[in-house]
Amino acid sequence: MPNITCKIKSRWLIVIWTLAALPITTFAQQKNQYVKIETAQGSCIVMLYNETPVHRDNFIKLVKSGCFDKTTFNRILKGFVIQGGDPDSLYEKGKVLKPEQRWIKPEINPALFHKRGVLAMGRDDNKAKESFSTQIYFVDGKTYTDPMLDAIEKRSGITIPEAHREVYRTIGGTPSLDGNYTVFGEIVQGMDWIDKTTAVKVNKAGNPDKEVWMKVRVLTPKEAKNFEAH
Repeated sequence: MPNITCKIKSRWLIVIWTLAALPITTFAQQKNQYVKIETAQGSCIVMLYNETPVHRDNFIKLVKSGCFDKTTFNRILKGFVIQGGDPDSLYEKGKVLKPEQRWIKPEINPALFHKRGVLAMGRDDNKAKESFSTQIYFVDGKTYTDPMLDAIEKRSGITIPEAHREVYRTIGGTPSLDGNYTVFGEIVQGMDWIDKTTAVKVNKAGNPDKEVWMKVRVLTPKEAKNFEAH
């Protein structure tokens, strides 16, 4: 008769060896990564969402390469958004794009919505809702009443969950953008940066009279630990 006990032990050893060989991140939740965005108006700390890994990794790669440090916040619309990075014109048909300038498949997550302070990626009106890899925007927005949110639902064909409604009623945002653009981060420190930036003088198109430069860097694990604890 075969030795069943030995077979069982062998199988358990194989399982243990297999588990030991798997990356630790398989069992531990991946920690969020953070970036600091600085302008002449001030600075803020942004937590990048792990739920949107392609947009997160694209952004981190560009930040480390210094890509955004060569751009500005070129469109500032108080009560709506603060847009920066490469403008739409750099993606027009017929133009030769740089390696970092590309379209990214959308990672639209219903749980990640356009509340005030979130970071999202811009795009044109392409039907696939693909993002421009080098264009970002922060949401300023405004507060909404339930009738206003009802009207947005009817007009846009979306459903705004009660939890999101509460945020839009109290904190504000731009609910009309939900489901159309990829949100991939949010400000966790320095929310007043939005107020300071939207206070700059702009023309009718939202273009600042004076260039709003930006400097962006990824926080070190030691720096990020201060935010993971909260």
